[in-house]
Amino acid sequence: MNNKIKVGYIGLGNIGKPSARHLICDAYDAHVYDVYQPAVDEMVAAGATACSSAAEIASLCTHIGVCVRDDAQVEDLLYGDEGILANAATGTLVAVHSTVTQASILKWSAAGAAKGISIIDAPITGGAHKAEDGALCYMVGGTEEELAAVTPVFETSAEKVVHAGSVGSGIALKLCNNFIQYTEFVAMAEATKLAEACGLSVDVLREVGLSNGVVNEQMHMFIAGRNGIARSSSAEDMEAFFGPHGKLGSKDLQCARDTAAEKNVLLPTAEYVRDRIEDVFLARDESRPADAPPLKK
Repeated sequence: MNNKIKVGYIGLGNIGKPSARHLICDAYDAHVYDVYQPAVDEMVAAGATACSSAAEIASLCTHIGVCVRDDAQVEDLLYGDEGILANAATGTLVAVHSTVTQASILKWSAAGAAKGISIIDAPITGGAHKAEDGALCYMVGGTEEELAAVTPVFETSAEKVVHAGSVGSGIALKLCNNFIQYTEFVAMAEATKLAEACGLSVDVLREVGLSNGVVNEQMHMFIAGRNGIARSSSAEDMEAFFGPHGKLGSKDLQCARDTAAEKNVLLPTAEYVRDRIEDVFLARDESRPADAPPLKK
């Protein structure tokens, strides 16, 4: 007899798939769903059970992780006759790992509570490589009881599980974290451009920046990798390599701005970074034409 706890995972992208793979273990019976069938097939080959819909996962599993792109995709999974809310049993816990707005999390949590279903925010950070290594950081917004329930599941792919506070706190923490990260990327890209124009390399910028704490390894790895690829790639290649990441950054920053607006908090830097981040990922618009007039001092 299979006495494993049935856990579901929806969204098998570059972070979701390795995270879900860690659920294939002695403690859990992993059930997965994604519209991209090759990702599902890969998980089945690793030992997971495929589900044909969110409704099927909801009918089978008491813990469901949702790791999709944005608010709209989470909404599609939660609502309607084939949604999680209509098909999950009382007592089911849904952990939303996606980067969304706080308002959406609070709305979904209230809708779940009306049906006896816990919907909490548990966004993740660390990227695909840390997901593969089981070294992600989860930021949880929920009660102490909900935290206790989800922690063993999260620890299959986590280096750290942080209890941010009540529902909505986890996503607030993630939005702040992403805002800082993307701002660092923009600053590093522009500083590197100035350094190179002055005859310096990104490596010497890194050497000093690591010494005084201004630069971290992620900033350096991003700009060094991006510049290396850009030197031998067309605009179309850059779009293929980095375009999705830039669009994701823009979406995340808009979530931060939307949440800030609801709190009557101004984030002018976030607006600037949102408007710049896709160009930064694509190494675009960082040089002025040779015939452009001199900049004013």
